[in-house]
Amino acid sequence: CWGSNQYGRIGDGYETDNLANNDRYTPTQTASLGIDRTAVAITAGDQHTCAILDNRSVSCWGSNHYGEIGNGGQGATRLTPTQPSSLGTDRTAVAISAGGLHTCAILDNGSVSCWGWNWDGQLGDGTTTDRFTPTQTSSLGTGRTAVAISAGFLHTCAILDDGSVSCWGYNGDGELGD
Repeated sequence: CWGSNQYGRIGDGYETDNLANNDRYTPTQTASLGIDRTAVAITAGDQHTCAILDNRSVSCWGSNHYGEIGNGGQGATRLTPTQPSSLGTDRTAVAISAGGLHTCAILDNGSVSCWGWNWDGQLGDGTTTDRFTPTQTSSLGTGRTAVAISAGFLHTCAILDDGSVSCWGYNGDGELGD
């Protein structure tokens, strides 16, 4: 990763409070993703980064002010890759998208799980409660599963298995397309 390392966004074990110090101007290796683990997908939010690993687990680093790392807590910045709490029994991630201060993943069964800031319902669980661990979204519709996902700053959208689109969260400027 490269760029601003404020909140440990680079994942190399260092952080900067000053935007000019410790920023990375060339690609910089993150700290270990785990023994023999490699990344197969990556997404960057406003102040955090998450990757799907080759075993389909998830690892995140950077700001955790609102639980966007998903490891059960909030507040403590993670300077190195950290696995979120369980995605569910025997569940793995197939797609991931980081929003402003939240993260959503499509799981291997087509369901969606999100965590982090939920100020305007961007986690899709029917509440505005921040979630510090991966939490299933409410129904995508009877018999529907997600095949692609994209998280914005305060909203999230998924393409469903029938080609339709489902969005949730902030809609003050028409983000949900309804």
